[in-house]
Amino acid sequence: MQRLTQEKLDLGLGRVAVNFLGSPKMKSKLLAFGLLTLTLLIVIGCEQSNERDRVTVVGSSTLFPFSAAAAEQFSARGRFKTPRVESTGTGGGFAIFCRGLGPSYPDISNASRRIKKSEFETCAKNGVTDIVEVKLGYDGIVIANSKAATPVTLTKLEIYQALAKDIYSPERGAFIPNPYTRWSQINPNLPDIKIDVMGPPPTSGTRDAFVELVMAKGAIEIPALKTLKEKDDKAFQKRALTLREDGAWKDSGENDSLIVQALSRSPEQFGVFGFSSFEENMDRLQAAPLNGVVPTSETIIEGKYGASRSLYFYVKKANVGVVPGLKEFAIELLSDHAAGLRGYLRGRGMVPLHPDERAANYQVAKSLTVMSAPEK
Repeated sequence: MQRLTQEKLDLGLGRVAVNFLGSPKMKSKLLAFGLLTLTLLIVIGCEQSNERDRVTVVGSSTLFPFSAAAAEQFSARGRFKTPRVESTGTGGGFAIFCRGLGPSYPDISNASRRIKKSEFETCAKNGVTDIVEVKLGYDGIVIANSKAATPVTLTKLEIYQALAKDIYSPERGAFIPNPYTRWSQINPNLPDIKIDVMGPPPTSGTRDAFVELVMAKGAIEIPALKTLKEKDDKAFQKRALTLREDGAWKDSGENDSLIVQALSRSPEQFGVFGFSSFEENMDRLQAAPLNGVVPTSETIIEGKYGASRSLYFYVKKANVGVVPGLKEFAIELLSDHAAGLRGYLRGRGMVPLHPDERAANYQVAKSLTVMSAPEK
C-alpha cells in the first residue's frame, strides 16, 4: 500500500469534516466519514506491521553485555527506542542475520570472529549484499577455575592433549582415542584431578577462537601433526580442532554466567570463556596463565597473551534509513565515550582498540563502508 503522510491524513480528514458540517445530508456524510476513517486505520495498520521501530541485534554472547550497555546509553538520550539485543552465539547470529532483508531479520550481528566466506555467500544468496564490517575491540580466551582450587599454569600443548578427541601415539604411529583422564597423566606437575572442562558450543565464536588459537597451536607442537598440516591441512584441522565427546569436555550453552556458576560449585572443574566474563568474576575465579602469560587487558592489547582475538559487529546497510536509529547506534558503539580508552564498554570488560584503530573503524561505521568478500 502507498505510504500516507500525516499531512495527507490530516488533509483528508479535514475535507470530510468540512463537507459533513456543511451538508444537509448528515447521515450519508457521517457514513462516508466513518468509511474513510476505517480505511485510513487499515492502511496505517498495514504499514506498521511491515516496519520496525527499533534496531535489533543478534550474535556473540561475548559481545552481548557490550551491546546491551550501549543500547541503554543510546536510548537514554530519548531520540530512539532501546535496541533489542539477543545472545545467539556468533554462528547462530550470522545464520539469522543472513536469512534476508526486511523487518523480520536483524540489523546487526555481533561476532567474536570475522564472518566466514561461507556465511558471506549465504548472505549474498538471500539478498544481503551490502554488509559493513566494524572492529569494536579485543578480548581473550580464558581458561579459569575457582579461587578455592590450587592455581594452575597450562600450555597450549597440555590443553590440546587434555581435550582433543584423538591424539597421536608415537608408539603406535597412529591416532588413538584420547586416553588421558587426569591432568597429572599429561604432566606430573599438574593437579591429580580428573579432566573436566566446560566451554561454549559449536555455534559460539568463543569456541571457534579457542580451538584455533589454543588447540591447533598446541597440536602443531607435535612433530607428526606439524607434518600432517604441511601435507593435508584439512586432515590436520579435523585432528586438532575436534574436542572430546566422552565427558571431559562439556558444552555449556551460550551463557558464560552458567560456566561461572558451575565453577563456583566445583573447584576441580575448569571453564573456557571470554576475558570480559572472567574480569567480572575475578572475586571468585582465577585464570590459568597460558604458556606463562597471565591474561590482562595489557597483555591482550599488546598481543602477548596467546589467546587474544578481535571483536566485530556487522551492519546490514540496506536497513539504514528504514529502521530508525541504525546508523546512529553503530556510531554510538564506536564513539569515544563508549569504546574509547575510558569508555563505558571498558568498564564492562571489553579491551579497547588503539585510539588510531578505533578512529579508523569509527569512520567505517559513520560512512557505512561496505566490506569485501572474505578469503576464507
